[in-house]
Amino acid sequence: MPFKGTFEEAVKRLEEIAQLLETGEQPLDDSMKIYEEGMELVSFCNKKLNDVEKKVKKLSKKADDSFKVEEME
Repeated sequence: MPFKGTFEEAVKRLEEIAQLLETGEQPLDDSMKIYEEGMELVSFCNKKLNDVEKKVKKLSKKADDSFKVEEME
């Protein structure tokens, strides 16, 4: 099921997942489920970051001291 929260919530959950997996205390089946959840969250975060990157604009000063907005490459 796709994650429906915010980027910040996804990052927080990823931190929790990392801590759970680092302890090694989870049974193997639970670890796999947690790992899969983590991979879905990573995918969600990457998509969010890519979407934001596409929207970022560069503000630059022109010779006449006015400003123009350019797409970032």
